[in-house]
Amino acid sequence: MFWADDLAASVDGPQVVNDSKTPSGTVHVGSLRGPVVLDVIVRALRDRGIATTLLYGVDDLDPMDAQALLTPDAVEREMGRPLAHVPDTAGDCHASYARHFAGIFIETFAGLGIHPDRYYWMSDIYPTGEMDPLIRTALDRAQVVRDVLLRVGHVERPDGWLPVHVICPACGKVGTTIARDWDGHTVAYACIPDYVEWARGCGASGRVAPFGGAAKLPWNLEWAAQWSLLGVTIEPCGKDLATAGGSRDRSDALAREVFDREPPLNVPYEFLNIGGRKMSTSKGRGAAAHLMAQVLPPEPLRFLFLRPRPNQAIEFDPEGTDAIPRIFDEVDRIAAAVAGREVKGELPPFPERLYALAQLDPGADHAASAAAYRPAFGHLALLAQIPGVDTAARVAAEKGGPLTPSEELVLAERLRAARVWLDAYAPESARLAVHIDAVPERVGDLTEDERSFLSALAVAAEVDPPGSGDEWQALLFRVARDRDLPAGRAFAALYAAFLGRANGPRAGWLLAGLDARFVLARLRDAGAAGVAELPGPTPAMGASS
Repeated sequence: MFWADDLAASVDGPQVVNDSKTPSGTVHVGSLRGPVVLDVIVRALRDRGIATTLLYGVDDLDPMDAQALLTPDAVEREMGRPLAHVPDTAGDCHASYARHFAGIFIETFAGLGIHPDRYYWMSDIYPTGEMDPLIRTALDRAQVVRDVLLRVGHVERPDGWLPVHVICPACGKVGTTIARDWDGHTVAYACIPDYVEWARGCGASGRVAPFGGAAKLPWNLEWAAQWSLLGVTIEPCGKDLATAGGSRDRSDALAREVFDREPPLNVPYEFLNIGGRKMSTSKGRGAAAHLMAQVLPPEPLRFLFLRPRPNQAIEFDPEGTDAIPRIFDEVDRIAAAVAGREVKGELPPFPERLYALAQLDPGADHAASAAAYRPAFGHLALLAQIPGVDTAARVAAEKGGPLTPSEELVLAERLRAARVWLDAYAPESARLAVHIDAVPERVGDLTEDERSFLSALAVAAEVDPPGSGDEWQALLFRVARDRDLPAGRAFAALYAAFLGRANGPRAGWLLAGLDARFVLARLRDAGAAGVAELPGPTPAMGASS
């Protein structure tokens, strides 16, 4: 079975699936892997008739530690304060820094077909007192907490250390306080100036009742407490948290030994990497999730995360030569296979299930969707750059009939994505400016056999006109092979004739996007051109000029 179906078959009874995020800044696209994995698990459980609740939380009482995102005058004041208490640095009327960045991230969910049954914010939960019984239990069993952290995580806490972070009543910081001396009602706290390197405490001290939002649990303990509070039965997590002795192991042990409950089922998932390194927007690696959602429509973006198993890393560089077009191409290949068409290359396991789970609507007719006509993304990116092209008419002609309403939506979605890609991520080789008025001067540098190839290509295309990018590509290779011209030189000659340079986008799709009369005329002119004298204007491109 597909991995999510295998998981669903292993559990019984109602399930609560949970994930949460600390909104410390702009969230990169790799962070969407967790929500997509959760959504697929929920779909698999519900497909088996298992009552399932999907939760998503925001750990916004965690301390502010992302100095780079603050203005210089705010560093001393805000570093160490709960994220929920830091003002929105963007100034766009969000209630806090946390609400701004978490909100932008969460807004991408619905567009991906992810619909949690409940969102929760820890800054809302603590003040209600819901966490108070769990805080009391943790304080009563402080020695057990210290023992677990030492045994499982090799983290040693001094005698008397208490597992609670008081929000300093004087300066409002939570990352700079330490608590001791639990008397059953209050703890002694101190806000220490040099307790951490990234924030400075104010030096205040006193006693406080750590309830009703006056304090929070440390992260590992808070994670385990959330499971008890929310009744979580399944919670995947990133590989960085699932290492031996890491956060997940500590929280699992704390759940068992402090809160007397079994931890939820874990599904560790790997990172989305650029050049082998984990994405990190704070370190300048990766793309913001909300921006990437504008380039990759829901189906390809879900597919990006679902094609490999969760425990396999994903290499993805949005600025790579063909990273984004390749995702669309692979989606189209899987769709073709699901529709019963022959495809090249090895297919991933369970392609039908993979395709269905990549769709936005779990209840849609996936067979009809797979059979629909899909214009190649790379071809649309070419058409988007050619002035005067009626893209819808061109795509309909390539299909061989009118587009259905759903196909029109796919075309509009992909054309919009192609334009964003061209503006933001496409390499220079994918950008083009077709020389319409005259044969480029670069053609004068072509050898006789390269110009002969262009002439022969014109003859072959006139005898048996290719209609699609694939047909043009096949013809290019055949003519080059028949004339014993290496493919690299043949394509370079073609780019010289149309773009005035030695490289460019996929040649077959370039020619398919241009007016057929213009292509034939340009091939003849370029094939006839000598080094000393180049032809003047090529006949007009008609509708494509």
